[in-house]
Amino acid sequence: MRNVLITGASRGIGAETARLFAENGDNVYINYCSSVQAAETLQWSLTQKGFSAKTIKADVSSSDSVQQMFADIEKDCGGIDVLVNNAGIAQIKLFTDITNDEWDKMVATNLSSVFYCCRAALPYMIRQKFGRIVNISSMWGQVGGSCEVHYSAVKAGIIGLTKALAMEEGLSGITVNCVAPGVITTDMTAHLTEDDLKALKDETATGTLGTPYDIARTVLFLADHHSSFITGQVFGINGGSVL
Repeated sequence: MRNVLITGASRGIGAETARLFAENGDNVYINYCSSVQAAETLQWSLTQKGFSAKTIKADVSSSDSVQQMFADIEKDCGGIDVLVNNAGIAQIKLFTDITNDEWDKMVATNLSSVFYCCRAALPYMIRQKFGRIVNISSMWGQVGGSCEVHYSAVKAGIIGLTKALAMEEGLSGITVNCVAPGVITTDMTAHLTEDDLKALKDETATGTLGTPYDIARTVLFLADHHSSFITGQVFGINGGSVL
């Protein structure tokens, strides 16, 4: 049984990823910051089915909070074998209207959090000569998105961090990969109109939007023991909207 930490796991992609890892027989830590009810409901639904899942609160944009989370996990199970950096926020706004605070929050939540969690997870992974890190970026980190400059910038930063860290940790038996989702049907798309959703579907080769399951299945594959020859890669799960 592997110990798996998924950040931002109370809903959407994170929740579906937690479910798949738990069903795979892993011991899953469901990280959340403010969505306590959603996290506890997910944990309850998994444990009721006989799976191993625990909630753990931490603000992953804070180095101190991340350090405390990993200290608590170390006391509980020894360390994390698989880290999925999923926590993130999005915002649509003209570049010239982005405030300093909005920029700083975007960087802290989406990019600094990945740095903090990887840094905290690696000592245990290096000691045991095994680890799997999967970072969730975005297709906008690959191609850039109008009115999402700050979001695109930090998601591109995740891709750069992934590639560099993979080079550094490969000899320690640790793989580091990145998943770049396209438009996925989650809470982040719930505000869109039917016309908006149709336009987004029309931009894909498949004529469909993605689901959290599409992303979670890819993450589970990359975290497998048999995926040891895959590292430093970016997997675009976007229905062919970015080729």
